[in-house]
Amino acid sequence: MGNNGMTEFRWHGRGGQGVKMACLLLAEVACLQGKFVQGFPEYGPERMGAPITAYDRISDKRSSIHSFIYYPDYVIVVDETLLDSVDVTGGLKEGGAVIINTVRSPEEVRPKLRGWQGKVCTLDARRISEEILGQNFPNVPMLAAAVKVSAVLQEEGFLTDMEKAFHHKFANKPQVIEANMATLKKSLEEVQVG
Repeated sequence: MGNNGMTEFRWHGRGGQGVKMACLLLAEVACLQGKFVQGFPEYGPERMGAPITAYDRISDKRSSIHSFIYYPDYVIVVDETLLDSVDVTGGLKEGGAVIINTVRSPEEVRPKLRGWQGKVCTLDARRISEEILGQNFPNVPMLAAAVKVSAVLQEEGFLTDMEKAFHHKFANKPQVIEANMATLKKSLEEVQVG
């Protein structure tokens, strides 16, 4: 938690991975839990595979800040290949954490983080989503990882409200809702904190 109960997140991913959707879902669920929120993707041409950034600002009080987030508390990296080209830990607060979608352990991935000394968390979002959803949709597992590591939302409430959000999103596809809920639960259990 940053100052006056505010927590800021920065997402890094590629077009087509659902980063914008995860960012907006986090904002929606935080709002349902009575928080003040801002969720905004950085708009550019969202081409398949092009790097994209999105931000969430969640606070207990109304915030008058509307700038981009330069010093996030948490950074979520949905695509590990970005570690080679993007300084994902740039501006990351000392007490914060970087959460990476990778098969590797926090210790194994740390050397790629340009000297970052803080907390590193990992989740194999691809394996979880392929096992349960049958496709590589890393955004939902990484959303769960962000909630688990940041503790910005209470887990039970998060799951309840995500189910509501999925009912809106996939009103006519109940099987998709069930699979996404299973994905969230498995991801909450499997995040590794290093």
